[in-house]
Amino acid sequence: MATQTVAIENAKTGESSTARYEHPYIVRLCHWLNTVSLFVLAGSGLQIFRAFPSFGAKIPQKDLLHWPKAFAIGGWLAGGIQWHLTFAAVYVVSGLIYIAYELFSGNYRQVLFVPRDVPQVWPMVRHYFFFGPKPPQHQTYNSLQKHAYTTVIVLGILSVLTGIVVWKPVQFSWLAWLMGGFHCARIWHFAIMWAIIAFVIGHLIMVILHGWDNFMSMLTGWKKEPIE
Repeated sequence: MATQTVAIENAKTGESSTARYEHPYIVRLCHWLNTVSLFVLAGSGLQIFRAFPSFGAKIPQKDLLHWPKAFAIGGWLAGGIQWHLTFAAVYVVSGLIYIAYELFSGNYRQVLFVPRDVPQVWPMVRHYFFFGPKPPQHQTYNSLQKHAYTTVIVLGILSVLTGIVVWKPVQFSWLAWLMGGFHCARIWHFAIMWAIIAFVIGHLIMVILHGWDNFMSMLTGWKKEPIE
């Protein structure tokens, strides 16, 4: 996909910059739909978990985690299920639209982590977390970002598959078997949720480090960059 770039000059300071059209409308729409969906899915999922806060047969009768009701969505088990299923549909549809757009537009090449990106992961980790020198960047997203984005897409797919098993274990018994059974599917679903939350936290940290313009680009589609 061709990148649009325009020149901008600040009338007050006289500073020049460029604005690059980085995020198409469909990408931004799916991004924010997924953001809201993930928030509701996590909260309602934890409300469902409160009804049976353990894994396995729960023998002896001991809860694994007492999750505070104030941090759950739905009020009770049936309410949590209704919220969860409703936003699971939004999550799946927006995810499918995003993946379809990436594939048909060819935009996936910007975010897909491939073997040639592996050598550049550690230099970016060293730059972000150990204050090392910033490696030269010749593409829209660096290797660490591509690794994170590709990983979270895989996690998203796994969250849907494990969720289907937890929701319909009899109808999808073959899928439950592949995951080690219903109880293992619950564990996988729970673990994947926390992995996605970890990604969101890391993603927010990266947005803060890259500045306000990086955040605004996901609202307007345009990202300002100074002319060096």
